[in-house]
Amino acid sequence: MLECCTLGTGGALPLPDRGLASLYVRTGGRGLLIDCGEGTQVGIRKVGWGFRHIDGLLLTHFHGDHCGGVPGLLLSMTKAGREEPLHIYGPAGLRRIIDGLRVIAPALSFPLALHELPQEPADFSCIGLEITSFPLRHSLPCLGYRLHLPRQGAFQPEKARELGVPVTLWKELQQGRAVETQGRAVQPGDVLGPARRGITLLYATDTRPVPEIVSYGQGADMMILEGMYAGEDKRTQALKNRHMLFAEAASLAAQANARQLVLTHFSNCIDDPEAALPPAQAIFPGVCCAQDGLCFTLSYPKD
Repeated sequence: MLECCTLGTGGALPLPDRGLASLYVRTGGRGLLIDCGEGTQVGIRKVGWGFRHIDGLLLTHFHGDHCGGVPGLLLSMTKAGREEPLHIYGPAGLRRIIDGLRVIAPALSFPLALHELPQEPADFSCIGLEITSFPLRHSLPCLGYRLHLPRQGAFQPEKARELGVPVTLWKELQQGRAVETQGRAVQPGDVLGPARRGITLLYATDTRPVPEIVSYGQGADMMILEGMYAGEDKRTQALKNRHMLFAEAASLAAQANARQLVLTHFSNCIDDPEAALPPAQAIFPGVCCAQDGLCFTLSYPKD
C-alpha cells in the first residue's frame, strides 16, 4: 500500500493554515517527498511521520514555494541522526540550486546524491517505487511524476510443493528471494503467478494542461493536480502564469479515467477551495480538495 500526506497545499504564498507545496509518500517503512516548500518540516512534525526514513526528494521545479524548505529539511534530518544518503531528483540545474540552498545548511550528517532529470520522460526507482518523470508547461522547466508500486503475482503453493520447497522457505519466495532446496535454486518466479495490478499515483502541479498528464495518468488510482485558480474568471491569470483552473484539472482526470482526483496548490485568493468544487465535480465526480495534513492510504486492488 501507499500512504500519502499533503503536508502543504498553498501556491506562491503561505497562509496561517496553508503551507507551501509538499507531499509525503510512504511504503514499506521508507518515504519520499515531492517538493519541499517553506514549512515542510513543520508539516512533518505535525503529522508525526518523521525525518529519518525519507530516502528521496523529488523536486518539480525551482520556484521558491517548491524548494525553499530544503535547507530546514536537511538540518532536521541531521538533527535526527540520519547517516544514509538522501537522493534528490529534479530538472537540469539541480546541483546549482542545491549548492545555493546549502550555503545556510553546510554541515550535514549524511551525503546527498543529486540526479538531474531531462525535460523528456525518464524512468528511475526509489523506495521500491517505479517512477517516471515527464515534462510540464510552466514558466520554468517543470516535471510531473508518476509513481507506481508494482505487485508481484500470487504465491502458488502447489508449485512450491512440486518443486520440493519446504513450507519454512515459502516466505522467502513470497518476499522475492531465491531459496535453495534439494541442491538446486528455486526462484520466486518459479512459484508466483502473473504480476497483478499495482498502485499508481500521478502528481503534477504548476502547469497548463498537457497531454502527458493524461497519458501517464491513465487508470491512475489517484491523481494529485494543481488547483491554483478556481473559476473561469481567473482564466487570463492562469494562461499568463501557466497554471490550471479546477475545471481543467477535472477534465484531465476524466480523460485519464483516473479513480480519484485531489486538488492542491491553491492560490491565496481562494479562501475556501471546497466551495469552488461544484463545476469541477460536474466534470469529474471523484474530485476533492486537499488540506494541510490530509493523510490517505492507497491499497492494492482486490482484482
